[in-house]
Amino acid sequence: MNSEETKIALHILNRRSINLDITHRCPLECPRCQRATAFTSNGLKVPGKDLSMKNFKKILDYFDHINFCGQVSDPVHHPHFIRFLEITYEMNKSCHVHHASAGKPYEWYDKAFIANPNAIWFFGIDGLPKESHLYRINQDGEKLFNIMKNAKKYLKHTPVWQYIVFRYNENNIEKAEQLAKDINVSFMVLHSSRWLGEDDPYRPLNPEYSLDLRKK
Repeated sequence: MNSEETKIALHILNRRSINLDITHRCPLECPRCQRATAFTSNGLKVPGKDLSMKNFKKILDYFDHINFCGQVSDPVHHPHFIRFLEITYEMNKSCHVHHASAGKPYEWYDKAFIANPNAIWFFGIDGLPKESHLYRINQDGEKLFNIMKNAKKYLKHTPVWQYIVFRYNENNIEKAEQLAKDINVSFMVLHSSRWLGEDDPYRPLNPEYSLDLRKK
């Protein structure tokens, strides 16, 4: 974590924050996501609805930092997400945006970045861009990489490449980190515990890359 990221993290710790799952929509079918494991793989409809503008404004009355990070959704698929970003900026609230679907046109992202240049965006690209779809099913990783690269033109804070380690990408971490350096974005490696057992085909072979909460 560099000095700017440390400063931002400490600032957020001193503010009242909340994580919001603002919609129920996401075009991805990530196999270990709660969306799939609890609902779609069992033939169930993903519950929930879009957070209303009225309720979002109420939330901003009580919280200083908003973390747009869906557990069953991707925030960009809320029909009024750009307006949410604008309001957050207008009210001088800090926010993080966690995004993986790449499901919007390029010009939509330009508008979103302009709506709140103070937002910090985290892009979920698990592996080299050409291979991230092996887990992020339906994701165009190369498109998302280009969106992340383009975001720097509009955002005040460095975008973050979020890289969850799986078996198919555990040997490409250094290559991905170099790609991140080449385009001057932050690189964050995450270790998961969402495995279906020792034989899970997504589980890294290197035990250092795999969390096992049962052993804690």
